[in-house]
Amino acid sequence: MPFQIPENLHPDCGPVAWMLGTWQGNGRGDYPTIEPYQYGQELVFQQDGRPFLHYFSRSWVIDEEGNTVRQGAQETGFLRCRPEGKVELVLTHNTGFVEIWYGTAEGGKLELATDAVARTESAKEVTAGHRLYGNVEGDLLYAYDMAAVGQPLQPHLWARLQRV
Repeated sequence: MPFQIPENLHPDCGPVAWMLGTWQGNGRGDYPTIEPYQYGQELVFQQDGRPFLHYFSRSWVIDEEGNTVRQGAQETGFLRCRPEGKVELVLTHNTGFVEIWYGTAEGGKLELATDAVARTESAKEVTAGHRLYGNVEGDLLYAYDMAAVGQPLQPHLWARLQRV
């Protein structure tokens, strides 16, 4: 699907401009404390001319045929773009935790690592994360590594999404 850079895009958002729009696709999840699963996902990146993108993600667990089994995670936040490809991400999850991430964006790649994680009393313990997003053949591919519930940082989610 064709993509046009908005005329009002803030210059600091240039390295992540390729992410703007709505993306949908499927992925897989795994972790030592859960059974492996497949999921569908929608990501939305929006901008309004200021030096950040608003981000929203929703997912749903699917069966082998692609049918929805149940609703999954949701997260929303702001990808704050700084000069020279530096980025900050402030992210809130429906499961009761919030994160601050720092990273870099360049050449169709965005890489982030957590700096701080806080959680509500009822949320599971999440202590660290690493995210890698890439523009591969026009698709958005990502991998999310997580340290949680006493487990070390390790692969948790990965997906391939197409622009819609």
